[in-house]
Amino acid sequence: MESSLQPGASLAVMVERLDHDGVGVAEVQTGTGLLHLHVAGALPGERVRATVMHVSPHALARGRDAWADLQEIVNASPARVTPPCPTHPACSGCPLANWAYAAQVEWKRELVVEAMAAQQELARVPVAACVPSPRPFGYRANAKYVFGHDRDGRLVLGAYAPRSHEIVDMAGCPIGEPALAEVAAALLTLLTQHAVAPFDEIRRIGLLRHLGLRANAEGKVLVTLVTGQEGWPQAESFARELAAACPAVLGVVHNINRASGNAIFGEQEHLLFGSASIEDTIGPARVRLGPRSFSQANRLVAGRAYHDIVAAATRLGSIDRVVDAYAGAGGIALALAPLAREVVAIEENPAACATAQAFLAERGPGDPEARVRYVTGDVADHLARVGKADLVVLNPPRKGCAATTIAAVAQLHPRLVAYLSCNPASLARDLAALARLGLPTVGITPYDMLAQTPHVEALSLVIGG
Repeated sequence: MESSLQPGASLAVMVERLDHDGVGVAEVQTGTGLLHLHVAGALPGERVRATVMHVSPHALARGRDAWADLQEIVNASPARVTPPCPTHPACSGCPLANWAYAAQVEWKRELVVEAMAAQQELARVPVAACVPSPRPFGYRANAKYVFGHDRDGRLVLGAYAPRSHEIVDMAGCPIGEPALAEVAAALLTLLTQHAVAPFDEIRRIGLLRHLGLRANAEGKVLVTLVTGQEGWPQAESFARELAAACPAVLGVVHNINRASGNAIFGEQEHLLFGSASIEDTIGPARVRLGPRSFSQANRLVAGRAYHDIVAAATRLGSIDRVVDAYAGAGGIALALAPLAREVVAIEENPAACATAQAFLAERGPGDPEARVRYVTGDVADHLARVGKADLVVLNPPRKGCAATTIAAVAQLHPRLVAYLSCNPASLARDLAALARLGLPTVGITPYDMLAQTPHVEALSLVIGG
């Protein structure tokens, strides 16, 4: 037993599990009680040597937490693999890339099972096997980069290292679709040639802050250049030069974000070249996406989830009204349109709504997609105005649904609720609340939407009256 652990201490430990961030956890008995030691890069079943970096001053009922740097793998897990990534683990974007993919998928199902078991109302709900990504790498259809200098002073397109403002070069990242890497390389070449200055977040000088890339199934890419100020006289000529150098570029948009903080995009933007949006096929739906539209990053897995929602809806038979809450680009709403007399799509992001509404305006009166009606604003407010719905789709952000939203769903007396979530904890909380209102969950299917990361998506089917 360790009498006490202080920063700088070195010790050998057995890793028992991963925490919800994909970090290895070992349990160490100390003179002051149980300590949960988090060691990034360590895998379950491994004996490792680690150096303690920080010990939490606060003790919880389950013990205290500490964080350590991995120094040596004494006994490696048979599931350990070599990541096909030049920056792993420095960028921390894919902490599970050193773990065999089958083990990742099994663990993600257990995350969902654990979250449901914490709620009495969900203890007996069956959780299916996690649906794997058809492409464990090369699946991501969008990317956001920081533009700046790495620790060696080179201009790079990268990401911030954990808990710092140090930029890690993301060249060669294997997570994105190939078209993204092609366009990113062309962008960096031109930015360097034109001596475009990175925006300095502290001194508020310079120009370019971030770059956003969004690819579709045809390999075309929408580029968004985010600057910290409006003035950029050469922006249009730069965009044309990029498109000439890289035929995959479908359009280039200039977004202005003057605000401080972590938000990547600002509210003001204008077109520099080509198209201001991009169309993509996700499962049974064709969608139009703008720079700020939400859409799942893994097109293939999202398509599978959309197909599963459509299959569940088909079993209802005749459907009068569908409500798609947190509709984003409207992919689920469009997929369900052929089955219903009316689909109400509710989205809080005005930019995403404007893009989707313009897309729908092009549909003829006989097109099933013309049955979709987009509304912008608070989800709970608009749900309260619907009256009744046969099917409600919920696809909220990580925080889940507000209590008022859950109450409004119950008031619609749906025959089915399809809840697609990216956070098992908030999903379990909301499903338990629905169960207490007479809407029990009958099954949950996890999906590995973001392979190599600790995130898991889950689709829950909730039966109404």
